[in-house]
Amino acid sequence: MLLVAMNTFVFSMGELWGKNTDVRLFEQHVRAVTRALERELRAATLPPAARANASPVAPQEIRPTGGATDTLLTFELPAGTRLITWPGPALPEVVCSLQARPQEGLVLLWHSRLETRFDSDPPRETVLTPFVTALAYDYYDAALMRWTTEPALKKENNGQATAPQRLRLKFAHGKLTRETVVALGNTPQGLPNF
Repeated sequence: MLLVAMNTFVFSMGELWGKNTDVRLFEQHVRAVTRALERELRAATLPPAARANASPVAPQEIRPTGGATDTLLTFELPAGTRLITWPGPALPEVVCSLQARPQEGLVLLWHSRLETRFDSDPPRETVLTPFVTALAYDYYDAALMRWTTEPALKKENNGQATAPQRLRLKFAHGKLTRETVVALGNTPQGLPNF
């Protein structure tokens, strides 16, 4: 009787656990990508990557492989990142940009300042996730005390793009959709306490 009861329990738990597998796996993927992006952006905004009174995460003109020049949110990682695979030994001083592409997902464009053709070659590309369908930018208006979400980087009157305070990632897989927000930290004023 005890064995029959245990078997019934184990099989019923297996059915319950397996019913929402897609939802659970999608949620785990969304959290993992969001945390990885938060970690890399935090590393870019803290010393030694960032300098006081600088904009470590800022819009910059980037020319992707086979594409037209685009203004993308760009940041530098002095120690590199584990999100990419180098064709040779890993190099430091990696300049990274983020771009959401239809049918591809969230793409990380990257190359090292130590590469001999850094200025002339387009950056390499790594798809971080194929499930990101849109990348939006959140700006806080202190005068109106409210947030606005823009589908593209906001431009000043002089035509210069401005850095947002947050990124908004939209994930989709089949009928499942999620939206996450990644805060872009500011560079601390002065040296950290050690």
